[in-house]
Amino acid sequence: MIRFCGSCPGLLKGPDRTVLRTLQIQVPLRGREAERKMLRLIPTAGPEDPALEVYTKLSEVQLKRLYEPDGGLFIAESPKVVLRALDAGCQPVSLLVEDRHVRGEAAGVLARCEETAGEIPVYTGSYRDLVRLTGYALTRGVLCAMRRPPLRSADEVLAGARRIAVLENVMNPANVGAIFRNAAALGMDAVLLTDGCSDPLYRRTLRVSMGTSLQIPWAWAGRSLEDWKQSGLAMLRDRGFRTIAMALREDAVQLDRLCLGEREKAAVILGAEGDGLMPETIGGADSVVVIPMMRGVDSLNVAAASAVVFYELGKK
Repeated sequence: MIRFCGSCPGLLKGPDRTVLRTLQIQVPLRGREAERKMLRLIPTAGPEDPALEVYTKLSEVQLKRLYEPDGGLFIAESPKVVLRALDAGCQPVSLLVEDRHVRGEAAGVLARCEETAGEIPVYTGSYRDLVRLTGYALTRGVLCAMRRPPLRSADEVLAGARRIAVLENVMNPANVGAIFRNAAALGMDAVLLTDGCSDPLYRRTLRVSMGTSLQIPWAWAGRSLEDWKQSGLAMLRDRGFRTIAMALREDAVQLDRLCLGEREKAAVILGAEGDGLMPETIGGADSVVVIPMMRGVDSLNVAAASAVVFYELGKK
């Protein structure tokens, strides 16, 4: 059973219209014709409720460190992302749902969460209440706190991979999320990230990726940026990958002229906006490649560039 917790404006008078008793309502769940599940409404204590801290107070880093060493939590936002997380085997802990979506887009999520985890709390409120609680508008009115899956090693994600992306110090969560979405859509086999990159399971990164960072295998490349600088390229070569640094350099090969064997493994390395790749990475890569530009434009946003590169690699 799912515990359905929330406030219902209009049931009580006064500024605090929190439900003071447990109610039962029937919510039709999509995908189960003619079946209705009984969800219990349980009163919440408002924004100071400690049960809501995962949505209202804890930072991404704090969520990540909960339950160490067994792994922490992450927040999945929107029904599509939550469903992809469930498909990936992630365990839901609780939900925060805009009340008008309970019988709509969130219905399928509620059903899947119940099937996966049994009884978990579902907190609800109006659009205004949830924005006040979280500080932002929920995408499609759904947030789900979920257990982080076990981290994979670089060896695990590289096993059997032929085309991979390596992100070096890409800190912007929207860029990392978009790169994951591009990688999944355009046939990349895995993603490695250096220390300093935005975590693929941070809420905004995961939302921008549309949940694909739970679909495509990924791992951290060493414990620190220094680890990557010292041994990252050698690690990839030892596993048979040709390293391709995307960088603005006069002797760089144009992307459309890059020659790759049909079965040749390739690791394309993308750097942060502005700073780009470290000199050690550019100097140590097997190839330095640039996307040809027109009208005096020198480069693309790293997420846009990744889409061009991944598409081109997919043809080779």
